[in-house]
Amino acid sequence: MPNLIPQERIENKILVIRRIKVMLGQDLAKLYGVEPRALMQAVKRNKERFPKDFMFQLTRQELTNLKSQFVISSWGGIRTPPYAFTEQGVAMLSSVLNSKRAIQVNIQIMRAFIKIKEMALSYSALHKKIDAMESKYDKQFKVVFDAIRQLLEPPHKSAKRILGFRGKEG
Repeated sequence: MPNLIPQERIENKILVIRRIKVMLGQDLAKLYGVEPRALMQAVKRNKERFPKDFMFQLTRQELTNLKSQFVISSWGGIRTPPYAFTEQGVAMLSSVLNSKRAIQVNIQIMRAFIKIKEMALSYSALHKKIDAMESKYDKQFKVVFDAIRQLLEPPHKSAKRILGFRGKEG
């Protein structure tokens, strides 16, 4: 079955909050094609499936920090901070949302989490290789290694995502 949603759109919805990769309930609801309140009702009916390490509610400060990253707020009439679902929480959603769309979207989301993990591992391995090479060669290559490290640094836009803020809406 072809992808229902562009993979980049899903990846842009994965945030880092409290040093954990998460997706917000309202974003998941849009991806699944359900109302946010319907998603949360399904979760509340099955709350034993969603322990604190699967899902948590953002603090007001975290919500304020997220809102401050947007010029035009897309947060509309939110009165309470949204819920964030960890990778395990998103996986558990597939057991409480049984539509064909929810199942297919969930598969895409799991693949996005895996892709992000693989990219992080590759980045880490590359840094280790450069460090090892630098220790073998004399100082005349320092400029080369410094240039390579600079190229490996994420652009300033990505720094926001590392802090837990969204990338460009997709």
